[in-house]
Amino acid sequence: MFTNPEKNLKNFGISGGMTVADLGAGSGFYTLPAAKMAEGGTVYAVEIQKDFLDTIRAKAKDAHLDNVHALWGNIEKIGGTKLSDKSADRVICSNVLFQIEDRLGFIEEIKRILKPEGKVLLVCHDPETSHLGLKSAVPKEKARKMFEDNGFRLEKEIDAGSHHYGMIMSRKR
Repeated sequence: MFTNPEKNLKNFGISGGMTVADLGAGSGFYTLPAAKMAEGGTVYAVEIQKDFLDTIRAKAKDAHLDNVHALWGNIEKIGGTKLSDKSADRVICSNVLFQIEDRLGFIEEIKRILKPEGKVLLVCHDPETSHLGLKSAVPKEKARKMFEDNGFRLEKEIDAGSHHYGMIMSRKR
């Protein structure tokens, strides 16, 4: 089984009225299910590839989801998401870590936009089981250490599918 966004998001505790940021949203694989769960709230789909933003907007319109806001932004740069400080209840990071060059900048941007009681869902290709042969895939323990060394703590691991690993992290207090 590949990763299942609905299943992974159920473990994440998104509820109505929340503000959610999907960083590196791609074509909206997580954005749209998150928008349904956050009814009455807002889901920001932040993506650097503008074609994907058009795709997300079209999918949200077709699904009658008016709480999706597709934003062009750089998720590796402080302020690059264009979201306000401490504005997000939840941050989704799915299959982006292997593409990130400035991982510390990425983690710092997550910290900046996340509310003090906020959480991060990290879903990544597992280099041990992924058939994609991604040389840049980040092993689970390395990803965990990067986040823990930079102000987060592991809440729990989730079963994110046979070729992925998943973690829910929260800010250290």
